[in-house]
Formats: sequence, C-alpha cells, structure tokens
Amino acid sequence: MYELKVETDFAAAHQLTMVGEKCENLHGHNWKVEVIVAGETLDEGGVLMDFGIIKKHVRAVMETLDHKFLNELEFFGNGTPPSSENIATYIARALIDKIDNPAVRISRVSAWESKNACATYIP
Repeated sequence: MYELKVETDFAAAHQLTMVGEKCENLHGHNWKVEVIVAGETLDEGGVLMDFGIIKKHVRAVMETLDHKFLNELEFFGNGTPPSSENIATYIARALIDKIDNPAVRISRVSAWESKNACATYIP
C-alpha cells in the first residue's frame, strides 16, 4: 500500500449551534487541511499519482471554502453543521468526484481548526 499526503489551508467563518457557548458565536479559523490518497500499485513512472494532479484538485476544492461563510454553502445549507468533521467530509467527497483514477482512493482527510485540534474523515 502506498500513501501520498498533501497539505493546504484556507480561512473561513462558521457558526455552530448546540456545541457550546463560544462556538455558537460567529467566528473563523485558519484551517489546515491534510489529504491522503492511497493505492496498491505504481504507474510506469514509479508513482502512485502525480502530486501536481492531487494539488490541482485540492486547490479547486479549497477555492469553494476559502474566505467564505461556511453556513451559507450549499453542502452545509441543508442542516449539516459546518463542523471540522463535516468540513473534512465535504473535502473528501469533493475529491472523490475529481480523482479519475480507479487505482487511487481518498484514504483520509483531516481538517485542523487550530494547531492542536483536528477532525479526520475516512471514507
């Protein structure tokens, strides 16, 4: 099994309910995101997948989140709270739709809301 990891970040605001007084206020984070893809086989070039392709897809997803009020995005507008857990889920699902390689899968996505707190989604 091979895994590749890319890291990126985005800044956005959100508002959570029923999780604690502080988080119920409108507030923002500078999220760090880790995306890990995995697969069993390497291509003729000896790589699982070109890092540039992964980064291009991750950048496209980050553009949908960066400097946004997450509660207003369609994915979170249906009653899905924009928690770190659900942000990681959103990113993973968006990337699954973008990666067109049956030999590569999204292994996990972690959304860090601070330097010492993150949530990870494993599809």
